[in-house]
Amino acid sequence: MSLLVFTLLMLLLGFVAGVFGSILGLGGGIIITPIITTFFGVDIKYAIGASIVAVIATSSGAAISYLKDDMINVRTAMFLEIFTTIGGLVGAILAGFFDATILNILFGCLLIFQGYNMWRKMHKGEEVVQKVESDKIAEKLKLNSSYYDKQLGKEIPYQVEKVPGGAAVMLGAGVASGLLGIGSGVFKVMAMDSMMKMPLKASTATSNLMIGVTAAASATVYFFNGYVNPSLAGPLAIGIVAGAALGSKIMPKLPAKTIRLIFIPVILIMALQMLLKGLGVSF
Repeated sequence: MSLLVFTLLMLLLGFVAGVFGSILGLGGGIIITPIITTFFGVDIKYAIGASIVAVIATSSGAAISYLKDDMINVRTAMFLEIFTTIGGLVGAILAGFFDATILNILFGCLLIFQGYNMWRKMHKGEEVVQKVESDKIAEKLKLNSSYYDKQLGKEIPYQVEKVPGGAAVMLGAGVASGLLGIGSGVFKVMAMDSMMKMPLKASTATSNLMIGVTAAASATVYFFNGYVNPSLAGPLAIGIVAGAALGSKIMPKLPAKTIRLIFIPVILIMALQMLLKGLGVSF
């Protein structure tokens, strides 16, 4: 395969990953890494390096648009990012001498449970929980917010609840990210959508900002270890920025049910990957 054809394919792959990554609040790595390792024979370390660059590119391309639309809950993002970063550092420290088999299986089961929760919530048609009692921690930290839903054509106020539970999920997501080398975008959305009861659109928009912050911490390590290949990461990043910019325009106009329909298969695929890896099955 010529360099020109390879570059064009990476641009196209990056564009597709950017669109879906920005809509779902993921970094796009879950799309990019399996494809370039399986179909293009890229070494997994270079694939992860390119994936981290992809996450930063997705965040950069989407977060700007979501910030303009005031869909990102910045306070919640920065609060939860503290726990993700701590978890990531712990995971990186444990990676050298910790058996990740059990953790893979546990997080795979957790993702299956999250997929079921999303399916149940989708059929209930409930996006914003009307609460009787406010969460005192959320009020103290001023995490409650609102966003304008372009699809519904109205302002959606919402309250954040179970803040300690969301922080615990983010801590675990950080550990998994550092220990297993996986992106934590799925877990970020899970913490905000299912645990903290934020609307899905606000959760995915906020996740887009957070994934860039998390990935930036890892990017320097892979860069100085020589695992960021410019001929691979460059075209992917360019395609992703364009795709993420388009995806961030599409997402606010989509019904939340449609986003869940896209998100659930992604969660289940990732869960299957983690379970198979935990059981020692090659894929």
